[in-house]
Amino acid sequence: MAEVKTRKTTASVSAFLNAIEDEQRRADCKALAKLMQDVTGEKPSMWGSSIVGFGSCVYTNTKAGGVWPLTGFSPRKQSLTMYIMTGFDQYPELMATLGPHSTGKSCLYVKRLSDLHQPTLRKLIAASVRHMRKRSALA
Repeated sequence: MAEVKTRKTTASVSAFLNAIEDEQRRADCKALAKLMQDVTGEKPSMWGSSIVGFGSCVYTNTKAGGVWPLTGFSPRKQSLTMYIMTGFDQYPELMATLGPHSTGKSCLYVKRLSDLHQPTLRKLIAASVRHMRKRSALA
C-alpha cells in the first residue's frame, strides 16, 4: 500500500492564512480555524503546502495509508474545502440542514462559510472527529 504524500510540516498557519489574497476567503478560513480548534481542542498545523489540519489519525483506503489530520480545510480557488474524514453517509440529517454545499468522499465544498448553518457545521465536525478518535490509535 502506498503512503499518503501530504505530511504535517512546521510552516506557519498564521502566515498561510494571512497570505490568502481574497479577503472573504481569508476571513472564512480564520473563522473556520477557530471553529475547528474549538471543536477538536487541537492547535492548527500545516499539512503539505495548503491544508490546515487539526490533530492526527491513521488513515487507510484501498490506495494509500498513513497519518492525516482528524479534520481540516484548504482554501482552494473554486471553494473552501473541508476534510470530514468519516464522509457524509452517516449524517443525513445534518447534511440536509447544513446549507448549500457539495461533497466528495471526505471533502465538503462550500463557497462561503456564512452560507452554512453554523451549529450544524459544528455538530458535523464534532461527530466526525469523535468517530475518528475512536478508530485511530494516534488521536
